[in-house]
Amino acid sequence: MAMNTVMCLLTDAEGTPLGSAMYIPHNAGHLQLTNLVNKFINNVYSSILSNLILIILTEPNIEMTSWEIDNIQEEKLSYSFYVSDEELLVSVGTYMERNSVSVENVLKIVYRQQAVFRIRPVYRCSQTIRDVHEGEILCVSFSPDGKNLASGSGDTTVRLWDLNTETPMFTCKGHKEHVLAVAWSPDVKCLVSGDRDGKGHKKWICGIAWEPAHLSYPSRRFVTCGKDGDARIWDFTLKRTLIVLSGHTRAVTCVKWGGDGTIYTGSQDSTIRMWEITHQGQGILKHILKDHTGWVNSLSLSTNYVLRTGAFDHTRQVTCSDEEMKKIALERYIKAKGKVDSPERLVSGSDDFTIILWEPSVSLQPKQKMVTTASWSPDSRMLLSCSKDSTLKVWEIGTKKLKHDLPGHEDEVWAVDWSPDGEKVASGGLGKALKLWKG
Repeated sequence: MAMNTVMCLLTDAEGTPLGSAMYIPHNAGHLQLTNLVNKFINNVYSSILSNLILIILTEPNIEMTSWEIDNIQEEKLSYSFYVSDEELLVSVGTYMERNSVSVENVLKIVYRQQAVFRIRPVYRCSQTIRDVHEGEILCVSFSPDGKNLASGSGDTTVRLWDLNTETPMFTCKGHKEHVLAVAWSPDVKCLVSGDRDGKGHKKWICGIAWEPAHLSYPSRRFVTCGKDGDARIWDFTLKRTLIVLSGHTRAVTCVKWGGDGTIYTGSQDSTIRMWEITHQGQGILKHILKDHTGWVNSLSLSTNYVLRTGAFDHTRQVTCSDEEMKKIALERYIKAKGKVDSPERLVSGSDDFTIILWEPSVSLQPKQKMVTTASWSPDSRMLLSCSKDSTLKVWEIGTKKLKHDLPGHEDEVWAVDWSPDGEKVASGGLGKALKLWKG
């Protein structure tokens, strides 16, 4: 056998082999291994599919649509790969060279499915918590480690929730106006909240985003945007503004800090602006996106999962130095993008009744009233949007099609967030009810 192949054995976390040992190209990396595992698993599904259909036809109590059957074969899952408990972030050949593993040995690779909110035909609301706030719920955010949830309200408070028990832990008081935005730092040491009082801005604070962990760790800087038309970069340690980004002609409603350092701001002037922060501490406008015809109400990046969670990957406890945490966060960010030089994908929601997926620009027509918030799934396969029409909608990015409606709210839905492990969705709005959804 040629030296450009490696003998590997794929097993699950319990050690059960996925077929026999096989030769694979020495340059095979995460993408090729993921496709290989999906192919094996889909072949298993295909072999039992005829029996499954027979059971459905002969058992009247079992109901399954043709879409559900097709989805068994079509759904491709995301996986992480490990060799000797170390995550495989390079090609198998590179790993063997770096670790002096003989090509005569069989390389045992453990695959673990990454937690995702599956594309399923049935979604359920696991819990509706009514009157959790005395006012409407205007923002929700899961903590990077996936253990807690923060909700901000028109009653001027922020509540912290334990996701294991789905009960409130603590109520943060101090705001005097509606809390419009909350954001956890990627190291989980800090939660920032902004309100309609607009302290630090001339008017309301509408959005908050932290600098990604792979760019700076521990977390120090975050950006806020406001109704005064500006975005401001703050230093948490110094407790002061470092840079002011000005240029929008109306209120800036949303903001995101991208993995390459780009800051995205969406505004009521119907534009999205992309900013670069120089080493000299200046904010330079890079580009203006102009396809919307109404207010831009929300922004979300396909890499949002790793930007928010940093080194927290939910497969193991991470306890190491700050420099190592930053390195792990960078490796996870690069893997989330797919390629080192590939761009992040940006999604924007507007009250022009559209959601635009940029790079390339594709318009989704949700047939909702004003789209208030949009959120990517952790594996970037799906997008969740909420609206004033009291619904949530789940979109499959690969097909650009609507997969499911999630009705249940009794009034306008203003806030939605996907948990970092992909297992839960939180939503809230004018009905004063916090809903937790599970797939």
